[in-house]
Amino acid sequence: MKKIILVLALSLSIVACNNNPATTKTKEIKTAYVDTSKLLEEYTEAKDIEAKYKSKSDDMGKELQAEVAKFKAEAASFQQNAQAKGQAWAQENGSRLQKKEQELRYAQDSMVQQLQQESGVEMDSLVKSVKKFIKEYGKEKGYDYIYGTGEAVSILYAKDQYDITKEITKLLNEKYKSGDKKAAEKK
Repeated sequence: MKKIILVLALSLSIVACNNNPATTKTKEIKTAYVDTSKLLEEYTEAKDIEAKYKSKSDDMGKELQAEVAKFKAEAASFQQNAQAKGQAWAQENGSRLQKKEQELRYAQDSMVQQLQQESGVEMDSLVKSVKKFIKEYGKEKGYDYIYGTGEAVSILYAKDQYDITKEITKLLNEKYKSGDKKAAEKK
């Protein structure tokens, strides 16, 4: 009986040694990262959106500049009249000029807010489609993780060999140039 217990204990210890985690082969985790700031700087669609809103801003700004020039002429005229007609006249008529200045500031603020809202919606849509693209890319290439770096840094160190920013940018630009933008958004 003692021999059976000894043989059983010995066989259990041998089996336990063979199941040692150090000797068990583990799956290698495949990781990479994308510099999101650089991606958005080099991605053609992002550049196109930025150019579109810069152009729109310039156009809207020209209209506002004409109003500002008109206001400056009125202010200069008011200044001359105030000196000639006195302080009582300036106090009576100054509120109209102040109101016009406030309206111009409001128009400028409104224009900036409108442009920020419109471009924000397009950029949010772009970011969502890029995230979907990277997710599909990761699945296709067998990555376990793809990290994002940039303004919101989530990696403190990474070997350059794991940086797939250029590859992702190239593929996104090719897809965008080919007119397959809608297909990229659906993924």
